[in-house]
Amino acid sequence: MIQIRRIPFRTILFHTLFWVAVWFFFFYFFSYNSDKVDYALWFSSGLLPLTIGVTYFVNYRLIPRYLLAKRYWKFALYSFYTFVYISYVISLLIYTCLILVLKFNLNEMPPMSKNFFFVLLLVIIVVGIISFVSILNQSFKTATANKELQNKILETQLQLKDQELHYLKRQIHPHFLFNTLNTIYGFALKQSKQTPDIILKLSNLLDYILYQVNKPLVSLKEEVLHIQEYIELEKVRFQDTLKVDFKSSEVNEEIQVAPMLLIPFVENAFKHGNLVDGFLRIKIEVRIENGCLEFEIANSFIDEDNVHKNGGLGLLNIRKRLDLNYPSNYELTHEIKGNWYTTKLVICDLTKTEQSNQKDD
Repeated sequence: MIQIRRIPFRTILFHTLFWVAVWFFFFYFFSYNSDKVDYALWFSSGLLPLTIGVTYFVNYRLIPRYLLAKRYWKFALYSFYTFVYISYVISLLIYTCLILVLKFNLNEMPPMSKNFFFVLLLVIIVVGIISFVSILNQSFKTATANKELQNKILETQLQLKDQELHYLKRQIHPHFLFNTLNTIYGFALKQSKQTPDIILKLSNLLDYILYQVNKPLVSLKEEVLHIQEYIELEKVRFQDTLKVDFKSSEVNEEIQVAPMLLIPFVENAFKHGNLVDGFLRIKIEVRIENGCLEFEIANSFIDEDNVHKNGGLGLLNIRKRLDLNYPSNYELTHEIKGNWYTTKLVICDLTKTEQSNQKDD
């Protein structure tokens, strides 16, 4: 069953008033400097249907199907046919009114209606103006639709980015907690007096994870403090077999980074590091130079095959988070030298990144 689209009453009213105005426009020109009002009345009334028909044909057929579809040759061809049709109907209308209204009396014919090219120009002007407005309106609608589509795509991308960030953060939690709970379990079995101290340090870290990790940004100084707490936990676990060299420059409290950004590197170093000459050695350095964060961590190792596993799930997630939080604004490198495996992260323009994350938030 064919469905007929209902045209709003306001649209019908507007079109009706517009064509009434066009009729008066024609009547004014064709009655100018002439007392043959009846001729101007009939001639204007005959010219109006032609103008209406051609206008709707051009705007609802030629322009959408050929011009906007970039089928320019067909548009030009059918426009020529339309021009020929207009010329033929105008000629027929002039002679018909001359015969029926003026009874072949050419001298009584209004001067404006004698000029075929003037009549043709009037029709073309009306059709052309409406077509121009129609194209502008269509272009505006297309631009608006494209803008809305771009906004929806951008909104979807932001939602996906936010979902992926939350997913990656959730992956960090179990991995971090697994290692720490294993430490507590081992000391609990030994009924060690250090167990309460370990639980307290873990409680501080859990507070950081649960309440800070959902924020888009946290203080770098706070991140460094929790790295130190993590190291203290590992010192309890490794006892006298751990040597950590931790260096950090003075960190401005206003400098912010993504939460849990650096701790996974530290965790990874402890997880994959090996004892060399009876000690697991970890070197960590945090620097702020020229607005750039420089983080470097190195761990001792023996088995080179184990190093290649160092880029497992933990570091893979970190790289994804870096891509999402600091696109094209970070450098992550790895180096093997002697019995040391070194990872270096450099993030520049932290202020710009903060502003971007705050806008996204």
